[in-house]
Amino acid sequence: MKGPAVGSVCDVLRSQGVRVAARTYRAWKHAGASDRDHADALVIDALLETVGTPESMYGRRKMTALLRRRGLAVSARRVDRLMRELGMRGRTRGRGVRTTIPDTNATRAPDLLDRDFTAPAPNLRWVADFSYVRTWAGFCYVLRPGSGGGS
Repeated sequence: MKGPAVGSVCDVLRSQGVRVAARTYRAWKHAGASDRDHADALVIDALLETVGTPESMYGRRKMTALLRRRGLAVSARRVDRLMRELGMRGRTRGRGVRTTIPDTNATRAPDLLDRDFTAPAPNLRWVADFSYVRTWAGFCYVLRPGSGGGS
């Protein structure tokens, strides 16, 4: 089943205020892939060659260096973009930091404000939040007062 002719579609678009010519569509349809598409295809092939090898665990920086050693002129941004599109992620070293370990036997404090942090006057409701800040010596725990009517 054939759709409407390009010319009639363009006529409808022009009647709605969209300036488009049928030759623009036809030029796009017959144009080949762009230089960027060709270059991306080469890098994608090189990235996919690493699947199943130890290099597949590389992140953006190491993968960029590997591809450059293999003779591809790539930027870190291109490698990052293509790895993201392919769903490739490098391994992260070490363990993630767990800042809070809840006690399963402890009872949770009641929510006295019922998640309503507004206050009709100052000094009626006070809220605070702990922030974890990474330092050279480890984590530093900072108490930040909230803005729930007090301060």
